[in-house]
Formats: sequence, C-alpha cells, structure tokens
Amino acid sequence: EKAKLLRSQPAQIVEPKGLLYVQQREFAVTTPEDGSVSVLGSDDATTCHIVVLRHTGSGATCLTHCDGSDTEAEVSLIMSSVKAFSDSTGCGRLEVHLVGGFNDDRQLSQKLTNQLLRAFDLQPDDVHLVTFCVTELNDREEKDIHFPIIYGIAVNVKTAEIFPATFPEKGPDENLRSAHILTGATLTNIYDAKMEQLHIGPYFWRPFPHVDFWLEQDDKQILQNLSTSPLAEPPHFVSHIRSTLTFLKEHPFPSRSLFPDRKPRIYKKNADGLWEQVCSDKI
Repeated sequence: EKAKLLRSQPAQIVEPKGLLYVQQREFAVTTPEDGSVSVLGSDDATTCHIVVLRHTGSGATCLTHCDGSDTEAEVSLIMSSVKAFSDSTGCGRLEVHLVGGFNDDRQLSQKLTNQLLRAFDLQPDDVHLVTFCVTELNDREEKDIHFPIIYGIAVNVKTAEIFPATFPEKGPDENLRSAHILTGATLTNIYDAKMEQLHIGPYFWRPFPHVDFWLEQDDKQILQNLSTSPLAEPPHFVSHIRSTLTFLKEHPFPSRSLFPDRKPRIYKKNADGLWEQVCSDKI
C-alpha cells in the first residue's frame, strides 16, 4: 500500500535551497535541529536503491544511495551514524525506507534488495521496515522494456515526509564526487551535522585506466559498457559519465591538483540557503 501511494505521486523538483544532495556511495545524516539543511535527497537510481533510516525519537535521519558494492558494511555504517544522534534510553524506534531498482535483465536490483533486507535483519537493533518500494514494486514496462517508476526521492528532515523527487542542482563538486565513485570509492559520509558543513575529500585515486579510449567512444558504447542497466538510464547519463571521465583525465593525481594540503573542501550554506566554500584556514 505504501509503495502504491509513493508510486502514484509525481516527482517534485527540489530546488537547492536547504537541500543536501547525496550521490551514489555517499551518505549524510542530520537532525531536525539543523539550521542549514532541511531536505536530503538523491536520484538517478536505476538498479541502485536509496535508503532512508530514521529514529522517530530524535528525528535523526540518514539518506544513502547504495549500489551493492558492500551492503553489509554500509548498513552497519548508517545504523551507527543514526544511533550516534539518538539517545538509546529515550523513546522512539528505528524506521527504514527502501526505494529504487526495477525488474532489470541481470537481476541486480533483486540481489541488492535481498542484501539490504538481510543486512538490516542481521542488526542487533530492531529496525522497522516502513516503506518497501523496490524492484518489482517499482517496475513499469513499456514495449517489453522494464524501467523504474521512481528514480529519486527526498526526505524532509523536519517533517519526516518522503516523496519522489528530481534535483536540478547536484553540487557542489559534482564531477569530483562522481570521479571518486568511478574510481571505486567505499561509502563516504559527506556531512558534519554538528558544524553544519559539507566535507568533500580529500580523495585520492590512481590515473583512470584507458580514459582516452573511453572518451573517444560513442554514446552507445559508453551506455552499454558503463551502465548496469543501459536501457533504463535517465537521458543525461552519458553526458554525466563523459564529464566525469574528462575530470579524471584532467586530474590523474588528485593529491597534486585537488588536495595538495590533504584537507577536505568544506562548504557551508549561505544566507540564501546555497552551498558556499569556506577557506580551510578559517576553521
């Protein structure tokens, strides 16, 4: 019933004001007391799943975008991140919402759904599954081709409302963060809720193999080889991959060009609710 209700809602466009956008293999956790961030969101999930974990007592809310790279470790990480903001003796319970995936040919969505359910089931704490809109419950068919119904969701940290969403603005440092994923990053916490700051990096990678070869390929080749579900990708998938590859070509050694001082790039929301870079020496 909950999945049906969620699927029936049109995707809302979420403007950057007060938004913290979470990319694949990133997570962020905050509470209703946060004066800078009121909405957490992520999209472009095809076989990936977006997970929202919330403690009803403290209101601490975590959103992450999982792709099945190391599900058990990722679930433990988001569990401890939410519990760090929640008083275990107080009232309230842990609730989880799972959204994403579809009936893809390679059954990657189904595999990820099973991994997530198992990982939450293995937790010593009780976790209540409240929203389950994944794989076959998030699938639509058009001319024998399967697609996800919902590609992205947002959660309002203050009201706990979860809704389908798209995000015109996925920054800051969109290419840098995507490069980190493409070079095999593990799940990374990008937000310090106590300081109300977004921390990007420092990230280090080796020069991306065959980057020139990939940049010479046509759209079809990129789609076929660099997507888990070529037929169901959103229209901007290829241009996004190209700009990430170009970024990797420009920065083969991030320790020299991007993070020479080994410090993260730090952002705070300004008076307009938009991210603005903070000089690290001021901290």
